[in-house]
Amino acid sequence: MKISPQESKALKNGDLFSIWNYDGRIAFQDILDATDNFDIRYCIGTGGYGSVYKAQLPSGKVVAIKKLHGLESEEPAFDECFRNEVKILTKIRHKNIVKLHGFCLHRRSMFLIYEYMEKGSLFYALRTDSLAVELGWRKRVKIIQGVAYALAYMHHDCNPPIVHRDISSNNILLNSSLDGFISDFGAARILDPGSSNRIVVAGTRGYIAPELAYTMVVNEKCDVFSFGVVVLETIMGRHPEEIVSAITLLRDCPSLMLKDVLDS
Repeated sequence: MKISPQESKALKNGDLFSIWNYDGRIAFQDILDATDNFDIRYCIGTGGYGSVYKAQLPSGKVVAIKKLHGLESEEPAFDECFRNEVKILTKIRHKNIVKLHGFCLHRRSMFLIYEYMEKGSLFYALRTDSLAVELGWRKRVKIIQGVAYALAYMHHDCNPPIVHRDISSNNILLNSSLDGFISDFGAARILDPGSSNRIVVAGTRGYIAPELAYTMVVNEKCDVFSFGVVVLETIMGRHPEEIVSAITLLRDCPSLMLKDVLDS
């Protein structure tokens, strides 16, 4: 999806009221019709600052739409997250990163349109018996590999590197084949090589690298730690809370080996 210089300027000024679907046609009215003006019947999830809707476009294409709540759309922090997600996802393309099909960033209506992921989040799949049964070892390894490839792309192939800052099982989505896709780039940052990259801590409790609380410096290692937690969670079928807590001991006990923590 390409953005013209005029559209880019409008996006910066908050006046962009265009929306593209997957084949490039103007589709704003299609979205309203497909969701009956965002009726609760089409809502498939609600987060801290928005709701996600499932919509079938006239072409038959099924998409997921993340819409900012009315009150939150007036909050600068939420507005920034939405615009940041558009900025990041229009710059990158990877088979294991959820695709952004379109967006509408306007004071009256703010929403993002993604490819629809039939199986929901990895968090949900691991905790739902019918889905967990489908997640055999090969499937779990495939999910882990897909996320690893996407992170390697963001950290090493993108220039400058991109750090997600909120890798968690809730932000790994699964399609009908149970392939894993990184989603939710609202907190992501493009690293500035000429900056210290000190920033306010962001992320999900239980997945945040412990050193962030001391250094406030964001880098690729923050994502790697979070990814490690997701790997353990995928293998164990639950969040490895005890292991994550024990790992903090490594800072005070350099001689303690990671294998000893895992064996415990």
